[in-house]
Amino acid sequence: MNRFLAHLLLLLILATTPGYAAIRVHPHWVNANMNGATTAFLTFGGVTGYTPAEAVWCGDVMDAAPAIGLKPVPGTIFGTLPPRLNLSTFSGNGNFTDIMSIPPSVSRRAFQAAAAGAHSTFFYVRRFVSTTGGPDEYVAVTCELSGGGARSPFALVNVALAFGEQEVLPSVRPGDAPPPFSASIDYTGTGQLHGRWEIVHPGDLPPSEMDLLTEATLPLEQRPMQKRYTELARFSVFLPPTGHYELAGPDSSLLPAQVSGLYMILLRIEASTDIEARSNLNEVGGGPAPVAAGGVAGFAIPPLRYFVGGRPEIHPEGITLLTPEDLTESMQGAPVDISWTETPAASVYRVVVIDPSNKTVASALLRKGIGMYRLPPWVWSKTEARHISWSVEALDENGTLLTKSSWRTLFRQAAGDDKDNK
Repeated sequence: MNRFLAHLLLLLILATTPGYAAIRVHPHWVNANMNGATTAFLTFGGVTGYTPAEAVWCGDVMDAAPAIGLKPVPGTIFGTLPPRLNLSTFSGNGNFTDIMSIPPSVSRRAFQAAAAGAHSTFFYVRRFVSTTGGPDEYVAVTCELSGGGARSPFALVNVALAFGEQEVLPSVRPGDAPPPFSASIDYTGTGQLHGRWEIVHPGDLPPSEMDLLTEATLPLEQRPMQKRYTELARFSVFLPPTGHYELAGPDSSLLPAQVSGLYMILLRIEASTDIEARSNLNEVGGGPAPVAAGGVAGFAIPPLRYFVGGRPEIHPEGITLLTPEDLTESMQGAPVDISWTETPAASVYRVVVIDPSNKTVASALLRKGIGMYRLPPWVWSKTEARHISWSVEALDENGTLLTKSSWRTLFRQAAGDDKDNK
């Protein structure tokens, strides 16, 4: 009996054991691209009373007794789900939504093991810890090496937006149209790419990381919660199983350029009904209908930015501050959005706001791709001074400081300054 049939028989035996496997997963079998990354939408059902723990890829599994399920065989671990790729979240009806993003490094190790004589399957194993003192549960998903073609989940593995070769335009003169823009998309599987282009105007509430995820990456109940912005155009194109597509943006004359400030172009990918990416809630006891997950992605799609107005100063350290201008005066109660361009090596950005005594009155961490932060309305209550200063620091994935911007100063409008003097 080969290894796959032995595992299948073990699963059938354990599934008929009293008290076994309160937690189920769908899909439990995924075709994985042996030449690169793979992303799949997984639904775990029956997780009430459990806390999710680590998730690993391994070449073989074994009975997890005294725990429940199948756990990795020691010595066959290919990799662990990195924190930056962990987009899992609890969802309705006692479910747990997990975006399984298989890094290319794991695919390479699985391929090397198969080339050395191992089976072409490997496993994604998520451990769940009981909050009531019960045994841990291990839930395994079988990953079958493939070429990333039509039988793989329709998923985006990389998206890059650009004005030609530029990810950020230094500036556009008021009234001038920005140059044409496009999105370079790498993907697995095949399916219909639905979506729309949106524009974020200066003064709009900036998008959160959740807003920058594709719709199929979110649980059903969170999908309507994504913020909507001004729509530029819609698109719907069929992507064949070639793995790459250049999506042209709409006519750039549609981009607003009359009001000075920072604009952001968003690529919003909507969920499509790809059968290979579908997760059936009824198979895990989590609901009556399947979840459409075509177009899932294990990352947020960074917006494309352009700045209308005078050319912002360019700092040699790599971070360019955009808005507001230095020595700007803030009106009472008006929101203040600070923005900057990003440096390629950074994974996280830290905004630091201080008062004249160098006391930190506010700070925030933002992932790469946001490039904007709205100062909290209580920031002025943290100081009696009439002005504050802010800067942006670039950090790598380990939290090490790479570089930081210069400081800019923001003044608070004094009481009565906005009234006519008569």
